[in-house]
This record gives sequence, structure tokens and C-alpha cells, in this order.
Amino acid sequence: MSLEPGSQSMSEPDFVAIGRIRRPHGLKGEVITEVLTDFPERIKPEFEVYVGLERLKLRIHSVRAHSRGLLLLFDGYRDREQASELRNQWIFLPVEDSPPLPDGEYYHHQLIGINVVTDDNRELGKILDIIVTGANDVYVVRAADGSEVLLPAINDVILDIDLTHKLMRVHPLPGLLPE
Repeated sequence: MSLEPGSQSMSEPDFVAIGRIRRPHGLKGEVITEVLTDFPERIKPEFEVYVGLERLKLRIHSVRAHSRGLLLLFDGYRDREQASELRNQWIFLPVEDSPPLPDGEYYHHQLIGINVVTDDNRELGKILDIIVTGANDVYVVRAADGSEVLLPAINDVILDIDLTHKLMRVHPLPGLLPE
């Protein structure tokens, strides 16, 4: 299994990915960046981010909209050749800098690894992965025997999430669980 780009282990990550640098743009050091955060307004000049798996700390000099992403220019990167060093690198923020979410909403990294039980207290396993779909997320739950169950993240199925006790209580609709 691969780790999330911000994780050094399977436990709570130290960093979360907020974007991915694709390639240089033009001659002055800008890079085309894919935005991976629900809070893109935080990506602005003077903002410090960490780039690549080495977590190179860089300050954003300028930001411009571009197609479906952003053009970023970092302090110290003033030409295409320097910017090409950043090609295909992830952009991270420390997880503690993540903005708080409204009640009932969770970051994916908060859900990975929590235990899942049914409303009649049957243990299903732990959340291994989250599949993002157009309609709703789908939680991939792995049981102790290695089998997997897919649970849609909808109110009819997900009854309660308790991050303190790392527990999700679910009501499996007919057909969701193997017989």
C-alpha cells in the first residue's frame, strides 16, 4: 500500500498536500499548479509552503489564476530552469495549519484507520482508503481477514463518527455486506 503524499507513516500525517506543481510556465520562474485543497484562498503571496518529499520551505511570491489551476512564483525562483527543479512536486502544509471544518465534516486523514462497527455492534474493520466520487465519498473498510467492504458516505449508512475514540458506527443497507 502506498502512503499519502503527506504521510511518513500510517498514523496521523504531519503534512497534508494542498497542491501539485506540474511544470514551468513561461520564462520567469512560474509553475503551473494543480490545486488539491478546498481552501484555495489560502494560497497567496507571502504564504509559506513545503515542497516535495524533502519539505523544502518556500515562500510564495505571486499567484495568478491559470486554466483549472494556479500559476505560482516562489521567492528565489526567477527563471524557467530554476522552476523546472520543482516539476511534479507536491505542495504541503503542516496538518495543524488546516482550517477547522464545520460539525459533521472531516478531513480524509482523520478517517483513515478508524474502526467501523455496525449499529448492532458487529465489527467490520478499519477504514483503509476513501474513494472520491462525484456523488459522495466511498469508504473502503478492510476486515481482519483481509476482505473489504465499500460503504457509501451517506446519512442513511454513516450514523456516527467519534474521532476521540476512533470509531465509526454504520447502518449497512441491504446488499452492502457479504452474506
